[in-house]
Amino acid sequence: MGTHTLNNVIKVGGAVVEDSAQLAILLDEFVKIEGPKVLVHGGGRTATQLAKQLGIESQMVGGRRITDAETLRIVTMVYGGLVNKTIVAQLQARGVNALGLTGADMNLVRAHRRPITPEGIDFGFVGDVDSADGAALYQLLEMGITPVIAPLTHDGQGHMLNINADTMAQTVATALANAAGATSASTTLTYCFELPGVMRDPADPSSIIPEITEESFSSLVADGTISGGMIPKLENAFEAIRAGVAAVRITHISNLQGGTVISSEK
Repeated sequence: MGTHTLNNVIKVGGAVVEDSAQLAILLDEFVKIEGPKVLVHGGGRTATQLAKQLGIESQMVGGRRITDAETLRIVTMVYGGLVNKTIVAQLQARGVNALGLTGADMNLVRAHRRPITPEGIDFGFVGDVDSADGAALYQLLEMGITPVIAPLTHDGQGHMLNINADTMAQTVATALANAAGATSASTTLTYCFELPGVMRDPADPSSIIPEITEESFSSLVADGTISGGMIPKLENAFEAIRAGVAAVRITHISNLQGGTVISSEK
């Protein structure tokens, strides 16, 4: 892979992977990316629907899923099975030699169970990352394999853990950026979803914010322009930049080179 100068990590949200038409658009764009690439996916809505069918209530706090033992079984089946293998099969149909993985496979991502918060919230079997094996990912890319990674980790003691998909993407991109032997290649991270980027007005497609720095991010949060689930997404983006990822972008599934660029510059 020494001839390549760029590794691309693309994260796609559940709203896209659960809509066959949107998923097809994303995968058509994904296969056009030249060089090594990794796809990280969500799938929370499918998990919620299956839980409901099984009579299990899904609990969310601040946009994060509380994962009890029954919910863990469901997300493992949905993320690591149904959603992951559907994407793998769709990529194979497009001529991409994809391999579906979780953080447990090849010990790619090791985590520990999140402790109870100071407010007394127990997220259950949710993982906070301890380590990630970028060298193993780099080896897969060298072999011409495209990893498709589900948002699941493990604790090294035989237990699976649920992890936020944005966090998984940031972890994977950071590990790859810092992998031994990958120093000749930069790594970029792209979060793609249903909107064209980070917008001042979600109803106005022309209101895309082309660049967000850490300084402007603070101002945009303070005035309410950026709120809700976009805040942790951008926090993950800045963490990735600080940890060695060359560039982070938030954009629509049909325009992987557009959208909003996240910059560490003040």
